[in-house]
Amino acid sequence: MKRYICDGTSDGLLSAIASILEEEPKPEEVTLSAREDTLFEEGLFIATDTVRAEDLFSRLKERAPDAAHTIYFLMLAEKEGMENSLLHYIEQAFMHGDKVNGYLTHPAVRDIVTVSRKAARELHRMKGLLRFEKLRDGAYLAQMEPDHNIIQPLAYHFSRRLRAQHWFLYDRKRRTAASWNQGSLRFGTIEQFTAPALSDDEKKIQAMWQAFFKTIAIPDRKNPRLQKSNMPMKYWKYLTEKQGE
Repeated sequence: MKRYICDGTSDGLLSAIASILEEEPKPEEVTLSAREDTLFEEGLFIATDTVRAEDLFSRLKERAPDAAHTIYFLMLAEKEGMENSLLHYIEQAFMHGDKVNGYLTHPAVRDIVTVSRKAARELHRMKGLLRFEKLRDGAYLAQMEPDHNIIQPLAYHFSRRLRAQHWFLYDRKRRTAASWNQGSLRFGTIEQFTAPALSDDEKKIQAMWQAFFKTIAIPDRKNPRLQKSNMPMKYWKYLTEKQGE
């Protein structure tokens, strides 16, 4: 079986897939993996071509927009070892259009859809679980440590809903940040981060919210398993109502 290698970046992966689909008569008999930089690596390396990568994704959006959406979330997942599955998923998408996501008996389709859905679910959850705290300078800060690299779509979501505020998102796991101020959305990296002091109003509001949260709880109806299912413990660290428990 013929083996190809790419650099593992999103553009490198898509441009390698474009090359394989254009030049190989039987893509289903080809394998693709990311370069490991070892002396004994075997396979034909395909250099990254940004134009070719963009062209492939544009054609895929026209042929199968749902499949393109699935691939977008796959890239956010940052899961390693998905190169070969993505090659054969895209091959199937061009053949079957948006029906491809229903062909879960195909190993590559199942792998891609499963990983993509996990990233999409976390993005949906974080839209409701993210907590903004007011700082002394009047800006708002929300911190998170998501499993997937979802800061960009999350920032775009809040840029449409919190247009009047000056706010920041910070992904502690990846040390990446998003900032919204006066209609401008920016992204960057913060290697050394110390959480700024909260405003006095924010401290009072948090204390009241924690008291309210405890007051409305009905001991006889407490269901920890259901609570953890709807609000997994990995997110509790930055939830005001769960702090101090």
